[in-house]
Amino acid sequence: MEKEDLKLLNKGEEEEMELHGYRLCRWRLALVGFGVLCTGGFLLLLLYWMPEWCVKSTCTRTTARDAEVVLLRSTVRSNIYVRFRLMLCQLFIRYFTFHSTKYYWNHELQNFQVLMKLFFGVNEIAVKVPSVFKLLIKEVLNPFYIFQLFSVILWSADEYYYYAVAIVFMSVVSIATSLYTIKKQYIMLHDMVTAHSIVRVSVCRTNKDIEEILSTDLVPGDVMVIPNNGTIMPCDAVLVSGTCIVNESMLTGESVPVTKTNLPNSVEGEGDDAYNTEEHKRHTLFCGTNVIQTRFYTDELVKAVVVRTGFSTAKGQLVRSILYPKPTDFKLYRDAYLFLLCLVAVAGIGFIYSIVLSIINKVPAKTIIIESLDIITITVPPALPAAMTAGIVYAQRRLKQSGIFCISPQRINICGQINLFCFDKTGTLTEDGLDLWGVQRVENSSFHLSEENAYKENLVKSQFVACMATCHSLTKIEGQLSGDPLDLKMFEATGWILEEATEEETSLHNRIMPTVVRPPKQLLPPEPASSSERDMVHTSAYEIGIVRQFPFSSALQRMSVVARLLGEKRMDAYMKGAPEVVASLCKNETVPEDFAEVLEDYTKQGFRVIALAHRRLESKLSWHKVQNISRDHIETNMEFLGLIIMQNKLKNETPGILQDLHRANIRTVMVTGDNMLTAISVARDCGMIPPDDTVIIADAHPPQYGQPARITWRYDVCDADEPKSKEQYHFAMNGKSFATILEHFPDMLQKLVLRGTVFARMAPDQKTQLIEALQGVDYYVGMCGDGANDCGALKRAHGGISLSELEASVASPFTSRTPNISCVPNLIREGRAALITSFCVFKFMALYSIIQYISVTLLYSILSNLGDLQFLFIDIAIILIIVFTMSLNPAWKDLVPRRPPSGLISGPLLFSVLTQILICLGFQIITFVWVQKQAWYTVWKPFTDVCNHSSQLNVSELNNTELDEHNIQNFENTSLFYVSSFQYLIVAVVFSKGKPFRQPSYKNWPFVLSTVGLYIFLLFILFHPVESIDETLEIVCVPFEWRVKLFLIILINAAVSVMVETFILDIVLWKLVFSRDKQGNFAPLFFLVCGVLSVPTSFSSLLMYLLSKACM
Repeated sequence: MEKEDLKLLNKGEEEEMELHGYRLCRWRLALVGFGVLCTGGFLLLLLYWMPEWCVKSTCTRTTARDAEVVLLRSTVRSNIYVRFRLMLCQLFIRYFTFHSTKYYWNHELQNFQVLMKLFFGVNEIAVKVPSVFKLLIKEVLNPFYIFQLFSVILWSADEYYYYAVAIVFMSVVSIATSLYTIKKQYIMLHDMVTAHSIVRVSVCRTNKDIEEILSTDLVPGDVMVIPNNGTIMPCDAVLVSGTCIVNESMLTGESVPVTKTNLPNSVEGEGDDAYNTEEHKRHTLFCGTNVIQTRFYTDELVKAVVVRTGFSTAKGQLVRSILYPKPTDFKLYRDAYLFLLCLVAVAGIGFIYSIVLSIINKVPAKTIIIESLDIITITVPPALPAAMTAGIVYAQRRLKQSGIFCISPQRINICGQINLFCFDKTGTLTEDGLDLWGVQRVENSSFHLSEENAYKENLVKSQFVACMATCHSLTKIEGQLSGDPLDLKMFEATGWILEEATEEETSLHNRIMPTVVRPPKQLLPPEPASSSERDMVHTSAYEIGIVRQFPFSSALQRMSVVARLLGEKRMDAYMKGAPEVVASLCKNETVPEDFAEVLEDYTKQGFRVIALAHRRLESKLSWHKVQNISRDHIETNMEFLGLIIMQNKLKNETPGILQDLHRANIRTVMVTGDNMLTAISVARDCGMIPPDDTVIIADAHPPQYGQPARITWRYDVCDADEPKSKEQYHFAMNGKSFATILEHFPDMLQKLVLRGTVFARMAPDQKTQLIEALQGVDYYVGMCGDGANDCGALKRAHGGISLSELEASVASPFTSRTPNISCVPNLIREGRAALITSFCVFKFMALYSIIQYISVTLLYSILSNLGDLQFLFIDIAIILIIVFTMSLNPAWKDLVPRRPPSGLISGPLLFSVLTQILICLGFQIITFVWVQKQAWYTVWKPFTDVCNHSSQLNVSELNNTELDEHNIQNFENTSLFYVSSFQYLIVAVVFSKGKPFRQPSYKNWPFVLSTVGLYIFLLFILFHPVESIDETLEIVCVPFEWRVKLFLIILINAAVSVMVETFILDIVLWKLVFSRDKQGNFAPLFFLVCGVLSVPTSFSSLLMYLLSKACM
């Protein structure tokens, strides 16, 4: 039944989920309510933490059609969500809300789906800032804080007030800091979203009246009027009349204004294609973008039809991705939970041990309960989350100092594992701007010699220069030319002047006044000169008006314009775009025979090549017909004019940074929208592809004419003559081939990406698919882009870093102020340092809890324990100071070929932890047994004097001495306190490793000063007792010779720990035994050894027995 009732929501999308239907069950609800009362509310907390248990314990399964409650499970993640179905009484339609999206029951599909046609709601992107009380409740109900509350209650019952107050203080500070940070982030996002989101807009009604309404009242289908002075778009709308110039930096990261034109054939109604956001992007005004200018008819305003509102808009989707980010699944965090479970298991064994021991010694029931539960609070350290966060916070601060800003701190650790980095080309590896290298004109179907520029008198009236001057999307904003950098460079190379009609001039005509371009007077000849048929007729006023523009389309890889020379009746069409595409649309006889060879020659040198074409239009095409004609009618039977060669120089830092990454065994991949051969050339120039390596281009062809899909292979032109070694090769492919392989050869794709280095002509969604494919073959993938068209890939990568500081960078986990890839090795180095710091801190905190666990377990055997202030001194003065200073080690200056382990369940880390546990256990047992074998040893009483201080004691002092009910003051306690205190410092020093991922610990001055200061203090109270300190810490006086023996135990303990960790682990085992491929195969060993170590009644007893025999 469950299989049949399983529904899939958002099938094939990133948020694909399984939906299970449930119906509330009254007897189960009553049973759960009774359980909640019996457990004092703990069962309610457990069901709050485990939504799946909550639904299954209170409901019964049913079909989705009859469901009252739905349970959602992500198909790509293990997270489980619960949403209760709500009712609209007026229409009796059931729906639930998930991630700010409403899902309605569709009776025809028998499934829930997003049905915007039924309910649109208010047009707003509502980022609600939760109240402090709501955030507080959510934060306090975290399992960690519940455990802390339990610990504080337990310690208070045992009169450990000081430590309880200290933990409460730390918890309050932690909660307050967390609430402040979360509240601040919500407010910042709310302010960013609400800025200009509610405006007054004009809407056309059926009777042609213009009504002014609030933007929140807009619904899809409304026809809004775009004001001529511009606006911030409150929704997604498609232009149906007029033209707009828009700044889309909020979405794309590009601050270059974009020209938006009305939907083609919107008047005549030609064409049957349905509106599609991706296909008609050049006609769509997206929510949040800034409309700078509009151009319009006198009798017809600039109008746009609303297509999406609220969270369904492009801006809404971006905000949703920030509000509900994809959780990071990292091995370290999974292993951390396993480690904590192991500590809980150890605590459970100690819990049973203390109960059995207390019953045998006839301890009161209250004491048994408190001391047994106390073992659990000792084994699971309450400061662990704060300690684990410290290293990440410090790394985030260091990244900020180097100009890298992070909005997802948990990603820093993951960046330490990156072994492949993808780079966009233009603006990332190469300079953002293009320089005109030269032009190569075509006449009589043959190429002229290349010319440095087109700024010449003899070319001023040529079709070639006319194409350069008109075929662009430039506009004037506040008197400055603005537009695509390539268009800007091309137009500036002509030296022509662009003039746009003012609003007053436009209002005097019954049509849009065209943009006019004209050459400067100094380029025009003083006398009328004859010209060939290919040149234009000379007029006293030589101006060209741009009548119609077909904007550049990344899918079509071209743009075109319709223009008319002043005084001419016939119009001309000009086109520019990718050379292969332009040549295919030209008459064959006008394309030079050596076109392919010339193009390859330029592209293999790394130049960006643009082709130009021209066509004289028919005289029957009037202005009105041109406004409504499709571009397919214009862009055909063109005459090939020649090539524009643009140079895109490598950034100075690029080759050196890529070389550093290669030395660190980090693979590099280029993902670009540029030409294939240009991309390969740049890859060779920057060192991404070594000079002696072979490049194999994969051309995939989709099924056609009854033939199945196929892949053909060819060598790059540089390798066609003499292919190199078969071992050193790289695959290259374009976006079309990638899409075909992804659809028809999915198994082949995994093999290709293992050796793929250049991916050219890639669309934004294909970049994201490539990141997913690389992650599918177990790469930790980084992505570096300039923000334009890279948002999806930056979000999907393990570590995405944007070189753009514009609003689009909000989708990227990291943003760099430095506009080059030097930020990449910095990010990886800091990621590795933070990851090693996390391992060090986790190991230290694990040893801290186990050392304290061992001390308490040994003292329980004589019905003793550590004192309140002893706990306080250890946990505050030693642990917190050490853990927050040992995380301050900066990253190592170089990237090394080796990566840190990815998880805690790995050979070196387990060996390190387990050996140190055994060493600490052994020396504590030696201390515990040896002190009892001393000649002066006796059961300590308030009047016990083993330090020959009897002359200083008097009867009144003895009578006033309070009885030690908890038996804290004794020789075993004092000896173990001294030894365990030094053990914390020893393992801190041993675990604080530096090279090759962090700077040496001696450069971490706060850690050095803290450690040395604590060592001095402990040695001081060991060899020079101070009565006030001894009374405070409940330490008893022991003979000087025993203090010397304790010092020897501590020295030997330190020597053994350092030798095992430094010599055996780092030098012998790491290099000879453990390898990265074996990581993750040590879990059984880990749990087995931990199980052995956690049985004090057997293992500890055996060791004590052997030692006692040896000492007798």
